[in-house]
Amino acid sequence: MLHKYGTPAYRLEAHLDEVATYLGLKSSFVMSPTSMTFVIWTDGHEDEYTHVARVDPGEHDLGALSDTDALVNSMLLDDLSVQEVDEQLDAIYNMPNPYNKVITGIAFATSGGAFAMLMGTSWHDVIWSALLTFIVYLFVMWSARSKRVAHMLEPLVAIVSAVLACAISIYISPEINIRLVVLSAIIVFIPGLALALGLAELSARHLVSGTARVMDSLMLLFKLYFGAFIGIGIGLAMFGQADFIQPEPLPKWTAWLAIFMLCSSLVVIFRTKFKHAGWSIASGFIAYGTSIGSAMYLDYTLGTFVGALSVGIFSNLFNRIVNAPASIVAMQGLIVLVPGSKTYIGLNSLIEGQDFVHAEHIGQQTFLIFMSLVAGLIFANVALPPKKSL
Repeated sequence: MLHKYGTPAYRLEAHLDEVATYLGLKSSFVMSPTSMTFVIWTDGHEDEYTHVARVDPGEHDLGALSDTDALVNSMLLDDLSVQEVDEQLDAIYNMPNPYNKVITGIAFATSGGAFAMLMGTSWHDVIWSALLTFIVYLFVMWSARSKRVAHMLEPLVAIVSAVLACAISIYISPEINIRLVVLSAIIVFIPGLALALGLAELSARHLVSGTARVMDSLMLLFKLYFGAFIGIGIGLAMFGQADFIQPEPLPKWTAWLAIFMLCSSLVVIFRTKFKHAGWSIASGFIAYGTSIGSAMYLDYTLGTFVGALSVGIFSNLFNRIVNAPASIVAMQGLIVLVPGSKTYIGLNSLIEGQDFVHAEHIGQQTFLIFMSLVAGLIFANVALPPKKSL
């Protein structure tokens, strides 16, 4: 269940070692995004219990992650027996989404509009990005009912978003930046966070899990870009290309509003508990504020390092004070920092030879930002170690 709710391999293995030690067992665990291997034995016995499970990468569910961790804490404190914990784990597994479909749909739309706002474009891009992201959410709900749609969800939503964006630019609003609106509409699928987690696992010497996560993220990125590339081609062929009208850019202060909107929407999308929402939103502001503030005196990539260091220390502080997994609040800050969108923009520059936002040396920037993120998290764990493995 911890694997399903988005726990990195190195944290999950350390956590399982703690539980096995409490139960008086010798153990060895190997975790990867698609398989889990358990080997358990006791002192004085040569027989080993070996179990290999085929699993699928799950969606981030930070509320269920918090509940699962709280149950393990209760067992380690002898407040609950193993049998009682097992029964309650089943209840958590079958627990419905605490946020209904309407609220989740609004959160999807808000995330797309907030990302466009964070890119500093125009109100036209913000509004249309939000509407297209809501349409993307309708496809997400459809994929929950249809396996065929689920298999092609990422390229499908990219194609639909691109075709609709082209139609909007011709018939309604020629001021929109088509490629940026498409990116904003599918931003919830951009695997920047998964890439950063994969590199963190590689830096922790979890080579199998890290390599698998990085390759899975790259394939997802390719599917999204392919869908957007095909969709824009179809849209331009069907509707033609409008003369772009340069709109008024957004004022600088809207970036802070965008951070609040983005982090608030992620609270719903990641199913974070309401009692942790304030911590999560604060993590996003800390990530943005420290990275932008330090970038005024340092290089942009070093600013990302300072941001990741701040987020890591803040999440470990949350872990010590609230006694909940640090990833609950670290996730928000990392999403503000990770350059998933920069990776997409770089892919666009490589294949089409054009940028839809002004960015120099995008490939080099993306690589350095990823490295700064990983280094910042490592130094944060040294500066203020977490109270427990999760």
